[in-house]
Amino acid sequence: MNILGSLIKKEAIHIVRDKRTMFITLCMPLVLLLLFGFAISTEVNDVRVAVVTEQHTDKTRDIIQALDVNSYFTFEGLASDAEVEPLLRQGKIDAALILRTDGAETPYQIVVDASNPTVAQAAVSYISGVVERRTGESVITRTLYNPQMKSSYNFVPGIMGMIFILICAIMTSVSIVREKETGTLDLLLVSPVRPINIFIGKLVPYFVLSCCILAIMLTMAYTVLGLPTSGTIVSVIGVSLLYIVLSLSIGLLVSTLVDTQVSALIVSAMLFMVPVIMLSGMIFPVDNMPLPLQGISCIIPARWYISAMRKLMIQQIGFSGVIKEVIIMAGMTLVLLAAQLGKFNSKK
Repeated sequence: MNILGSLIKKEAIHIVRDKRTMFITLCMPLVLLLLFGFAISTEVNDVRVAVVTEQHTDKTRDIIQALDVNSYFTFEGLASDAEVEPLLRQGKIDAALILRTDGAETPYQIVVDASNPTVAQAAVSYISGVVERRTGESVITRTLYNPQMKSSYNFVPGIMGMIFILICAIMTSVSIVREKETGTLDLLLVSPVRPINIFIGKLVPYFVLSCCILAIMLTMAYTVLGLPTSGTIVSVIGVSLLYIVLSLSIGLLVSTLVDTQVSALIVSAMLFMVPVIMLSGMIFPVDNMPLPLQGISCIIPARWYISAMRKLMIQQIGFSGVIKEVIIMAGMTLVLLAAQLGKFNSKK
């Protein structure tokens, strides 16, 4: 009994001393409960809708008023025919309701951005319900960017965002921590080799491997899954390479915070996987989340990469349409790389 008690005590001391693992183990259930209770919702709220009408009638006024007061919509005002597609491409609206008046008859048409099929289907359902309840007439729907409402179009950018941040972060952090455990990293730091050379030497092999993964994923996306191909492929590759460097820099940051490979795996896999899946917009719309969680999602790199990939790969918007996302990811990369290099110099 004394031997068993000693073994239990020893293992308990090991667990308590590993504060990072204890923190993640105790906090992760709470985080998941809060995310699924407040942040994750299958409902789509605040559908941004604009209305196109040639002239106002009692029916059109009634429909516009119903959209304006309905809590499921954010009425973005009136627009012209020529403004509908630019507004959809720029992400300023999710759908447009076109009311064409011809004498006593008013044909109704919904134009919706289907790059995110979940939001598109909800928008069509909500708007059709409002119109049909007030007119008793059917509504014609026109879907842009993803006419077949294929879920793969929506998930490919999300899966790419998750895979790169997990694989790059895990591989890089475990590799460096392994050298910490064996003592070879300390030897490198006291050697005549400059920290920047050590730094680059750690990044380059994993960058090349990640580029191979990118090539495989893009080949499958454009051939097997049938995503539309266009001139934006160069922009897709460029933004993806930036995101790979960002993901590798996250792995380097993790390697400075932990001292064992197990801790590196736990931090990289658990601490990044849950936010990427839940808060990046990969599955659940970010706009549905409470404002504090929307703010937290802004510091998750995958959110900006997934947003950029949807615009480039599905909506076929040029590089100019993802400037905001590129600037944010580039800023994150510079901050992380500078912090890591400063850490290396301080150890040197």
